[in-house]
Parts: sequence; C-alpha cells; structure tokens
Amino acid sequence: MTAELLHSLEAHYYTDPAIFESERKGLLARSWQYAGHASQVPNVGDYFAFELAGENLFCIRGRDEVVRAFYNVCQHRAHELLRETGNARVVVCPYHAWTYELTGELRAGPNIKSVPGFDRSKVCLTEVKCEDFNGFLFVNLDPDAAPMDEWYPGVREEIRAYVPHVAALEPLEWVEIPEACNWKVSVENYSECYHCPINHKTFAEGVVKPETYDIQPLETGYVLRHTTECQNLEKMTYPIDMSVEHAGEYRSWFLWPMFSFQCYPGNILNTYHWRAGAVDRCTVWRGWYTPGGAESDVIRGLAKQDRETTVEEDIHLVESVFRGLKSRGYTPGPLVIDPKCGVNSEHSVATLQGWMREAVAG
Repeated sequence: MTAELLHSLEAHYYTDPAIFESERKGLLARSWQYAGHASQVPNVGDYFAFELAGENLFCIRGRDEVVRAFYNVCQHRAHELLRETGNARVVVCPYHAWTYELTGELRAGPNIKSVPGFDRSKVCLTEVKCEDFNGFLFVNLDPDAAPMDEWYPGVREEIRAYVPHVAALEPLEWVEIPEACNWKVSVENYSECYHCPINHKTFAEGVVKPETYDIQPLETGYVLRHTTECQNLEKMTYPIDMSVEHAGEYRSWFLWPMFSFQCYPGNILNTYHWRAGAVDRCTVWRGWYTPGGAESDVIRGLAKQDRETTVEEDIHLVESVFRGLKSRGYTPGPLVIDPKCGVNSEHSVATLQGWMREAVAG
C-alpha cells in the first residue's frame, strides 16, 4: 500500500491577518513564552518590563526571592506601572501613587481610607504564571496552564546533562534579528535541516555532521529534539574539549511555539526565541551564554561566525518563502518524508504543521 502524501500548509495559514489575530489571542496567550533570564533580576526588587501577545507585563523578584510576573497595569485607573528595567522597594503607580507590595497586594494610596467600604485586601495586581526553567524565565497568560514539565517533559533534566554548568550561565551576547515574514515560516525553517547542506555551509561543514542530523518529536508534549554529531575535529571552526561528556554532540530542544535551547559541540549553550509582531513580521533573538556572563573569545567568535553565516543566510530564506506564499502561483507541495528520517526528511515539519493546525482550530 502506498503511503498518502502529506502536503504543506495552505498559504493562508501564514498570510491571513485573521489567523494571526486568532493566534495572538489564542495560542500565543496560552502557551509558555520566554520573558527573560533570572540574572536580569538578581536582587530583591529588581524588575524588567516586556511585551507578549499584545500585553504589557513585568517580572520582579520578591522579598522571598521568588520571581513573579504581573500585567503591567495599575488596578486603579489603568496606568502603566513600570518601564524598562530597575529596582523598586515597592511598586508605585506614577499616576496617583497607588503603591503595591512586590507580591502584588495593594499597600497604600492617597486618601483611600476615606472611601466608605473600601477594602484594600481585595485590590491586587493581576499575576501571570511564571516558571524558572534552568534560569530562563517563562510566562503563560493562561491561568489554567499546565506546568512546563508537562509541556516539555524531561527537557529540563536533559539540558542539565548536556550543559552541567547551566545554573551558572548568564547572557554574554544578544542578537536581535528582524525578519519580514510570518513567525511560522521562521519557526519551520528552524525545525528542519533539509536546507542546511545547501544553504549553511559553515554550520554543515564546520560545526555538525549533516549525515548524522535528525529531528524527532518527543513521545509526549510539544518538543522537537535535534541531534547530531560534531564535525571532524580538524574541520571544526572552534576548539572543543572532548574529555567532557557530550562534548562531541549537538543537541537542540525546540519548545513549541517560540523558543529553542541549543547545545553546540563543546557543551556551549545558546538560544533562539521568537516574537510575532504582525502577520508579516517577526523578530528572532539569538542568545549566547557563559558562566557569570564572563568574556570568552571562543564564544564571541562563534557568535560572530553564526551571525555572519547561518543567521544572515536564514533571513534571506524565510523572507523569500514568505514572498512566495503570497504568490497566486503557489500550490502547497508534498512534504519529503523519509521513513528512515534523517537530514533529508521533513517529518519534523509535518509534526510542527500538525501543531499549527491544532492551534488555529482550537
């Protein structure tokens, strides 16, 4: 019996503003999204503000050392509370000076005691689910969301096995990459390496062995795991210490819908995270980490190499694909799904597009 061909998603999944708005209110507001790194809020009262799914939010470290996330809006007359980064003993609204504890409870406000029936204990900032995932802070706007370990089972522990020093890591370098395409085009491109030997010569010949590359979904949850061996040592574009466990491997964990941890050969952690700006615009952030954020010539050199090759190459690929999706001449073609999987197969794209269909339908 001949297996039925699977075709790629229809173009409107990527180009229709109504679908994008549905995703913004649905998927992107009900999934775990990267907020920032715990090292950004090392001390009590440290905070940073950010935007997610059209909402203004902030993370702040409480006196109990717990990092919490809140909608960045005063419960009095809706003024924005905090901007950018800083430290606050308490959170004070700049509009009428209503003051909140670091846990969100209302502490005080000018003349509120004169209001008959006013119950201060019933006023509190609206909290958002927040988790520390190996030092990376994620939030979910869905108050009933399952914990990250149910969405991404076993990944927390796997990262610790491949990057034993992950608890000590802090950002060394961030690269912000605007892309003129729908976010799903960029995520799909990341989630297959069918294009790598043709388009990413430096990565394919100086970092990994493409012939060993494979991407598989975990049995449960929403994870695509990339695995491969490092390139022959004489071809590697940077030095690695092979005496460390897993040093000769590359492994990546894509956490649906918009984040990926990558462990490069040599136990080097780096990340991608995406933000959807509009139906035809997204931003990708590329992160590189070292213990304590300390300088490293090797990591700086690798980040520069990546920025000038793989990152730059991908911009042209995804923007070209998005232009093509808007062409009346495009009909979704069949995915190349090899039963043996491997680098020249798009089985991972089939899984990813299944999640995309579910998100739009749900």
